[in-house]
Amino acid sequence: MLDPKLVGNVIKQFREKKGLSQEVVSGLANIGRTHLSAIERGERKPTLETLFRLSDALSTKPSTIVLQIENEVYEKL
Repeated sequence: MLDPKLVGNVIKQFREKKGLSQEVVSGLANIGRTHLSAIERGERKPTLETLFRLSDALSTKPSTIVLQIENEVYEKL
C-alpha cells in the first residue's frame, strides 16, 4: 500500500523546501548520502529511526512528514 517512491518524494520535497542539499541533511541525520539518495528515489524505505533522524535534520516533526505522506496516499485513491 505504501509506495516507497511517494515516501521518498515527500522527504525530498521537505529537504528542497528548506534549501538543503542531500549532503547536509544526511550529515545532520547521521546517515550516508547514498542512503538518503536511495530513499528519495524510492529504492529504500526509511525505518522509523531514520525518519526521526531525517525529520530532526529538517527541523520538522516526524508527524508532519507522515501526515504529508498520508495526504498524498489518499489523494491517489
